[in-house]
Amino acid sequence: MSYGDGPLQRGDSGDAVGELQMRLAGFRGTVPDGSFGPGTELQVVSFQRDVMQRPMPDGKVDKATFDAIESFGQAHAFDLAVMHCPCGHCEGFGQKRFKGLHRSGQPKDERFHRYEYPGIHRMLLWAYMAAIFYCRRQQWELSITSGYRCHEDNLRKGRSSTNHHGKAIDFQRDGVAGGPDQMAASDAVRGLLVSTANAQVGWGAANRKSLEPSNIAPTWVHYDVRSYERRYLSDRYFVRSADELFGVP
Repeated sequence: MSYGDGPLQRGDSGDAVGELQMRLAGFRGTVPDGSFGPGTELQVVSFQRDVMQRPMPDGKVDKATFDAIESFGQAHAFDLAVMHCPCGHCEGFGQKRFKGLHRSGQPKDERFHRYEYPGIHRMLLWAYMAAIFYCRRQQWELSITSGYRCHEDNLRKGRSSTNHHGKAIDFQRDGVAGGPDQMAASDAVRGLLVSTANAQVGWGAANRKSLEPSNIAPTWVHYDVRSYERRYLSDRYFVRSADELFGVP
């Protein structure tokens, strides 16, 4: 069964469940393993309560819930051009170089993986749309400050981090003065995402969306999926356009 073809509930499994988990990444959140367990049910309950405003959310995905997820995506859509790499050499999302290669002398884990993933991770983008939603409830607006940064851009700027090779985005609250005010605003957004998206500050737990702590990202919010297992970082999860983001793979 394809996503949207029929109702989903706890105990179901398959690609349709995986797509549901992807689209609800910012509502508590889990991984797209295709297994509808209690974590996925909590995602649905959170969405039904907070977006659909159902007084008694049941965690079952009926047609109304599918329609609400579709409407939610369109209402919080943004132009992926803001995510393009600024290097001037690639076409916006790297060149798929360095797969399986890691920074010299470093452990072979994802933070040192030099691969230029072919786009931005879909789960991260859906999670960002949920961040927009929850921040607007606080009357806060967000703007992307950094999306994709390929190897060439790193060389030009003297960086070595691979997080922005498709696994991370940076954003800021709009209309906030710099310095201490922006630091406080960034901390407030991080706290909101920990409570609403099940994000973690730091990278201690596997398969959790991560936020850089304030000592690394004092005046912005860095959101990434670096802690995901490799199976959740396959090329099929990375997108370059709105059609790919909202389509069903």
